[in-house]
Amino acid sequence: MTSLRDLGLSEYEARAYRALLRTGPTTAKDLSRASEVPMGRIYDVLNSLESHDLVRSQAASRPKKYVGVEPDAALDRLLEEKQRELEAKAEQYASVVEELSSELDATDPVDGEFWTAAVGAEDATDLLLERIAAAERRMVVVAGAPATGFDLGTVGERVTAELEAALDRGVEIRVLLSPETVDALPRNVGRRYTAELADNEGFSVRTTPGVDGTFNVFDGLEVCIEVPHPLSGEEPFAMIDIKDAEFAASVSEEFEPRWAEAESLSFG
Repeated sequence: MTSLRDLGLSEYEARAYRALLRTGPTTAKDLSRASEVPMGRIYDVLNSLESHDLVRSQAASRPKKYVGVEPDAALDRLLEEKQRELEAKAEQYASVVEELSSELDATDPVDGEFWTAAVGAEDATDLLLERIAAAERRMVVVAGAPATGFDLGTVGERVTAELEAALDRGVEIRVLLSPETVDALPRNVGRRYTAELADNEGFSVRTTPGVDGTFNVFDGLEVCIEVPHPLSGEEPFAMIDIKDAEFAASVSEEFEPRWAEAESLSFG
């Protein structure tokens, strides 16, 4: 059950405010009795409620009287306070992330071979997005399978956003598609490429026959290989990420002649 405590009030503050709504204008002594807040605490509680702009006082009366503001106004003020607190926390966390990012980026990377796998369409897409976001210099995208290839119609705006961000930070992106993949791409995918990516000098798309498999090479050091679902060709089954400079170099050696022979592609 929700309560005023969920919006930041203490138990005594919540009791006192609810009692004020029942009693109307009243003295601290009478409010202590009505709310069951100890007399030794009631003035501190009222001062706190006034600081939240939930209570108004009538100083001219003897003894001093208090009245609670209307519930709608009180709840709006408590909500605004919580929103300000959250915004301040978000700014604080953003500052921490910025400082840590600079500190961690300054750490020399450790060379070594490593591989991991993500199983299932959602996890596979998340892994791909993560590796796109980590690319620093260049990226190769090869899509030879129409059903599971480089299809923004499947993975949505998230991939587009990551590719745009990569281009903005100076990453060169080359995309090689099989004719079958080109034919299978939805019309809206071509429009999205044309509108958001194609005009960037660092982005190029070509097509050539005989392209098998779907994979990505990042910075010449890392390869992401998409594994199609064994029972359904409509979605990827897994994504295998291999960080191995020698393996990435061998994949790149196979890619470069295909790229040189491929024809430039534009989406009309």
